[in-house]
Amino acid sequence: MFKDERRDNAWQQLRQRGLQVFAKVLTPEAMQAAAQGANVRIGKSALNACTLVWLGIVSALHTTKNFAEVLTVTLKLLDDYQIETPHSQKAGRPPKRRGKRSKHNPHGASLDVTEEAFVQARRKLSPELWMWLLLTLGESFQQQHPEYVHWKRFRLLMLDGSDIALPRWKRLLDYYGAAGSGQARTPQARMLMLASAQSRLPWRYTVVPQSCHEQTAARELLQHLAANDLVLMDRGFWSYGLFWLIQQRGAYFGIRLRAGVSPRRVKRLGYRDELVEWTPAKRSKKHCSWAGTGLPGSIRLRVIRYQIPGFRASAVVTNVLDPKEISRDEWVRMASCDQRGRVLEAGLYHRRWEIETLFHELKVMQGMEGSLRSRSPQGIEFEIGGHVLLYFLVRWLMVEAAKEHQAHPLRLSFKHALEELEDLRPLLVTSSLQRVQSVLLPKLLARIAKHRISVRPGRHYHRPGDDHKLGKYRTRSKTTAIQT
Repeated sequence: MFKDERRDNAWQQLRQRGLQVFAKVLTPEAMQAAAQGANVRIGKSALNACTLVWLGIVSALHTTKNFAEVLTVTLKLLDDYQIETPHSQKAGRPPKRRGKRSKHNPHGASLDVTEEAFVQARRKLSPELWMWLLLTLGESFQQQHPEYVHWKRFRLLMLDGSDIALPRWKRLLDYYGAAGSGQARTPQARMLMLASAQSRLPWRYTVVPQSCHEQTAARELLQHLAANDLVLMDRGFWSYGLFWLIQQRGAYFGIRLRAGVSPRRVKRLGYRDELVEWTPAKRSKKHCSWAGTGLPGSIRLRVIRYQIPGFRASAVVTNVLDPKEISRDEWVRMASCDQRGRVLEAGLYHRRWEIETLFHELKVMQGMEGSLRSRSPQGIEFEIGGHVLLYFLVRWLMVEAAKEHQAHPLRLSFKHALEELEDLRPLLVTSSLQRVQSVLLPKLLARIAKHRISVRPGRHYHRPGDDHKLGKYRTRSKTTAIQT
C-alpha cells in the first residue's frame, strides 16, 4: 500500500489545529488507550483513526456541510487568516521535484482527501473506538472532578432511551426499521444511554434497531456497571432479570413501581417506607437465560411511597435497603424554595429527568437529529459517535467553566456554550496552542459561565409529543409539579 509522508504529516498538523480547544482532554495518550481497549490499530495513513475521530467531531459541529466540505473546513480557515498551511511553502508553491512527475505517481501535489476515500476509511473504523474513548475520558473526568460524579458513596448514573429519526433511505429502513406503519415511514434508530446525573456527561451508549427491545439493549450497558453505581431508571426498564443483573454487579438501582405489581410487605421502615419481598408471577425465559442459572425465586426490595398534590400516588423501588444510607426524604423530595428563597435540590430519583434534558440538548440543540447524512448503518454509527463525543467535550468545558466561576454545570446553558464555542472557533483553530491555552480558553470559559439558567421549582412542562393527549386542557400544562 502506498504511503504519502507529506500528506500524512499535513493532516496530522490539521487535526492538531482543529482540536486545540480540547487538547487538555482529548490527548494522544487517551486516544492510544482507547485504541488499545477497542483493539483498533491507529495507523499512519492520512485517514488514520485519530484523524477520523477529529473529522467525526467536525462533522457534528458543522451539521449543514457535506462531507467534502467538512474535510477541508480547517484548511480553509488557515488559508483565510493567511497562516502558513501544509499547502504552502516559502514561495507558496509545492516543493520542486527533479524530473517530470510520472502519471502513475500516487503522491499527488494536492493534500485533499476525497470524500470517497473518507467514506471507505470510515467504514473500517470500529464503533467500539467511540465507546472506549468515552470510557477513557470518563475515567479522567472522574479523577479530576469527583464531586460531579459521586453522591455520598455512590456513582450516580441515569439510564434511558430515545428514538433518532434517520434519512429516508431504504438501506437504513431495512436495518433499523421504523415506528408506526404506512408507506412514508421514516427510519428510526433506538439509542440507549447511561449518563452521569451530576453533570449530564455520557458514560456509555448503544444504538440498536427498533426490533431490539429496550430491556435487551439495556443489558449491554448494565453489565459493565461497577460496585456502588446507583442507576436511576424509568419504569419501562422494570425487569426481574435486570434487577438481578445490577445486584450481581454490586450496584444499586432506583425505579418507579410498575402498575399491577404487589410485593409482599416484610417490615415497616418508616412513614410510607417499607421492606418488601417480590416474587414475580411469571418470569421471562429470555431474562432468566442471560441473568444466569442462579436467578433466585424472589428478591428483597424497598418501596418508598409518595404523592404530589394534584398528581396520582407513586412509589420508588430500590435495592438500597438501609434508610439510614438514603432516607425517604432524600429519595422523593421535590425541588422547592425554603423560607429564605434558596432553591432546594430535587430528590434523588427525580434527578433522573436530567437525561431527558440531555437527549434534547444532543438531538435538538446540537442538531444530531435531522442532520445525519449517511446512507449506511456504519456511517450512521460514525456520525452518532462524533455527536456524542462532541457533547461530552462541550459538557466538560461547561464543568471547567462552572468550577472557575462558582456555578453548577447544570445551571449553565448548553445552547449558549455551543454558540460561544462556534463564535470563537476561527481563533481557536488559527492561534498557537500556547495562546489558546493561556488566553482564548479562559476567555471561552468565562463567556460560557455568563449564561446561567434560573431554577424555578414547582413548574412542569409537558412534552411536545403529548399535545394530542392534553386536548382542551393544553393550557394547563404549567402546573405545580416536580423537579428541576
